[in-house]
This record gives sequence, C-alpha cells and structure tokens, in this order.
Amino acid sequence: MKKAALGVMLLLFIGGLEFMCKSPEKVETNLGSLLPEEINGWKAREKDKVFDPETIFDYIDGAGEIYRAYNFKKLLARNFSKQGKPGIIADLFDMESSRNAFGVFTYDLDGEDVGVGKGSTYKGGLLSFWKGRFFVSLYAEEETDETRDALLALGKKVAFSIKKEGEKPRIVSLFPREHLFEERIHYFFNHIILNYHFFVADENILLLGEQTEATLGIYRENDEKYYLLLVRYPEAGKASVAYNSFINAYMPDALEPGIVQTEDLKWTVAKLKEDLLIIVFDVPTGSRAKEMIEEIGKNK
Repeated sequence: MKKAALGVMLLLFIGGLEFMCKSPEKVETNLGSLLPEEINGWKAREKDKVFDPETIFDYIDGAGEIYRAYNFKKLLARNFSKQGKPGIIADLFDMESSRNAFGVFTYDLDGEDVGVGKGSTYKGGLLSFWKGRFFVSLYAEEETDETRDALLALGKKVAFSIKKEGEKPRIVSLFPREHLFEERIHYFFNHIILNYHFFVADENILLLGEQTEATLGIYRENDEKYYLLLVRYPEAGKASVAYNSFINAYMPDALEPGIVQTEDLKWTVAKLKEDLLIIVFDVPTGSRAKEMIEEIGKNK
C-alpha cells in the first residue's frame, strides 16, 4: 500500500515538474474562454469554428499563408449578431509564442493605434491587436459608430482575458531612432514576408528560417525613404555564411566589400557584427548608412 502511494506521489511530482518546466506560453488555453458571449448587445449566435494550419484555407483563402509563415497553432472564429445591425466576426489566433504574435501583427500596420493589447491598429471596421501569444482580429461587416464602439469594447475585454503580456523581441529595440518611422517596424523569419515589405530577391539569399529572426525598419528623411534590415542568426558562423550569400547575389560587382551604389544613385550597405547582419537599403548617402550601422554596434 505504501509502495503504491509513493508511486502515485512520484508521478504527481514528475507531472508537476513537467508543467512547471513548460514555457508559460506553451500551456494549453481554451480559446473560447477568452471571448465573451455578448458585447454591447451583440451575441454569439452560432457554434465557434476552429481551424489549424491544415484547415485554415477552408476559412481564409490565400491570406492563410501569412499565418502559417508565423507558425500559428490554432484559430477560433466566433460570429456575433444583433437584430438590424451589421455582424461582428472575432478571429482569435493562438500563435504559440509572443514572437509569432508580435510578428504577424506587424505584417499589416495600417490604421490608428487605439490602445488595445500590446499593440493595435484600427481601420475601416477592422481592429487588430496582439498580446501574449495571441493575435486577435475583430471585424464589423459594416463600419458605424456603434460597431466601432462594440469592436473597441470587445477588444478590451479579450485583451483583459489574456493574462500574460508578452514582450517584443529585443532585436526591434536596436534601431537608431532618428528619422525612424516608428509605426512601420516589421518582424519576421521568412524571406517571402520580407519581400512583401521590401523586395530583395526571389531566392532566400539571406538564409532566413526558423532559427533566425529579422526586423525591417522604415526611415523618412527630407522626402527620402530608406530601409534598415537586421537579421540575427543562431551563431556567428551562420551569419557569416548568410552575409557572403547576400554579397555574392545582391552586389557581385561592388568595388568595395559590402557597399554598392545602385542605378538610382542610392546606396546599399551591408555589415556583419558577430551573429547580427545589418543591411541598409536605398539610403541617400553611404556616410549616412555607415552612421546608422555604427549606432547599432553601440546598442548591440
């Protein structure tokens, strides 16, 4: 009897250790519990729909690839209706990590920040935000003052239900702030996503993937627009391989390693600093690019 009791206690102890060792972001959550049944008179009338990376195209045609590029785990969709009013659709994505949730949020940053979650945008009846490992999209079939109020109330309620805050990846804090367009910092680890924001090459010449993280900042100065790309690799050796891959493919005729003037008389400059690859695209002068790179070196 004692042996049996000890065995049960041991199993409980081991199970508790496994639970504690799990990342808090990985603990399963009942997605439906994060959404209310009613908001401002809009009520959930239908059964929730749940999709995974294999079935998402049954719900979102085409755009499903964006969420797959950020490794989403599960999507729960809930429809709200109110007599004589436009419908409201809530899409709650479990992105499995705050890095993925923040990343997919930065894919489309058009709209105003309405102070929901860790970051939000609102435009034309669509409210999007991220918090913890979750990305939330709330949509009104027609934008009115009433639906806007309902979307904001719903967003705040969902954000309150998500207890873990989540943090932005540290790499996004490395950007020099002068002339940075703060609302246009994109985070990703997939070259197709990079090409959407700034086309580099059809091939993955920067060797982006699951073990890397990349962020693209947009700068505006005297009506000039230029870009700063930061890519962190798991180790300096892999960063070096990626640097050489980029140099060979993007600037094979450069007179000086890592710097080239393009046909529009702008400059692209690349620099490797240990595990961090820094590239400035379309900068007006080579000296400005070098200044930015040096500033990143101080913050790294």
